[in-house]
Amino acid sequence: MKSPVQPAKLIHFACLLVLLLTSNAFAAAKPETLTLQTHGRDVQIWHWTPAAKAKGIILFSHGAASAPLQYVRIIEPWVDAGYEVYAPLHVDSVEHPRTSEFQGLASWSARLQDMQLLADEFGSGGYIAAGHSYGALTALVKGGATGLLPDGVDNPDDPRVSVVLAFSPPAAIPGFIEKAGYATLSKPALIQTGTKDILSEKMSWETHLDAWHAAPASGDRYALVLDDVDHYFGGAICRSDLPGPMQLEQLQLAVDTSLNMLTAYNSSNNQADSALNKSLGEHPPMQLSRK
Repeated sequence: MKSPVQPAKLIHFACLLVLLLTSNAFAAAKPETLTLQTHGRDVQIWHWTPAAKAKGIILFSHGAASAPLQYVRIIEPWVDAGYEVYAPLHVDSVEHPRTSEFQGLASWSARLQDMQLLADEFGSGGYIAAGHSYGALTALVKGGATGLLPDGVDNPDDPRVSVVLAFSPPAAIPGFIEKAGYATLSKPALIQTGTKDILSEKMSWETHLDAWHAAPASGDRYALVLDDVDHYFGGAICRSDLPGPMQLEQLQLAVDTSLNMLTAYNSSNNQADSALNKSLGEHPPMQLSRK
């Protein structure tokens, strides 16, 4: 049997040149930071608290080599809308002090361990699994998708997940996440990409929707395609070193759609006249599909 492919090489989550976030990079309110332990290592966690009682808990997984604070343009609107957010610093981040110790599949194991830790500590009453790129795959697996299961990691599928928000997840990758693995997705999900979301000549932007196409039709699986949007929204998320221009209006559309998804499904208010379903169809610069 061939050795499993290394996800970092095939997924091409090209966050490898992420700059360390400076204090002036965003005008975001500073979140609380926590440190917990799992499998003998520290996990640093960023925690955003809404002003009023939380509508729900979001556990967010960042992209490869990135960090939670590179996503404040997504996270802060969630918090402003009333959601509490926890986001760990994964070992593959360039900001992690032990990143050199977790190469290849070791980083995948650690990601699953991180999210299990957060789920047990903060999501025992139910939570939303969210993420971007490599983190979107992490969120989809928590929502029932079946990826490569490393040694020492229990089945990551978590019945406590209510909704999955997956921003630009990877294409199906033989030996790591197959289309058949995406077909086991069992939760309501919003899966987003853009028509310039191309990280490899061998992978078109459409492949970021593999999870949506493979998942069984259940009326609560949505695909959001944004015109002229790349993997990083022009550097608005994950890659603050990019020259831009930032695609802020398109990012706002993605965030607004994610909030409509939460209103419709996290609250069990899945009425046909919800704002989410009113957005179905092609309305440039976005197209929202449901199955």
